[in-house]
Amino acid sequence: MLKQLRILLVEDHPFQLLATQCLLRNAGYHQLTPAENAEQALRLMVHTEVPFDILLCDQCLPDLPGLELIEIAHRRGFINAAILLSGLPSKELENLKAQALQRHFPLLGYLAKPFNHDELQVLIHQSKLGNGKLSLYESEPMTTESGHTT
Repeated sequence: MLKQLRILLVEDHPFQLLATQCLLRNAGYHQLTPAENAEQALRLMVHTEVPFDILLCDQCLPDLPGLELIEIAHRRGFINAAILLSGLPSKELENLKAQALQRHFPLLGYLAKPFNHDELQVLIHQSKLGNGKLSLYESEPMTTESGHTT
């Protein structure tokens, strides 16, 4: 049986934060910790004894770009993997993903807003192995039930 993933969700827009929490909880992820900015997220990470399995992080936070938060969290051992969330154009998101991989960040991928349940599930599913550990390897693009390729 897979362990329950510990997810830290960092999103500064209240509606997006609530909507993403609902998506995650409806998908069965109940060990979910929300934060509204990078400062709050870092405080939460410092005070946890076990690293978060996945950091879901908006790129355009008011106090720090999401990719920088991922870098800090990764270097300090606060997270095992990350998914970047953003409303930026796909080309910019691909550039951010390339930067993250070049710098050996544990980035599983990105989700362009607005994203749906299937897209989120595909990325989280890619992170899980049979023993509940995370796989940080790039995988082949997958097609969701709604026809989106990730």
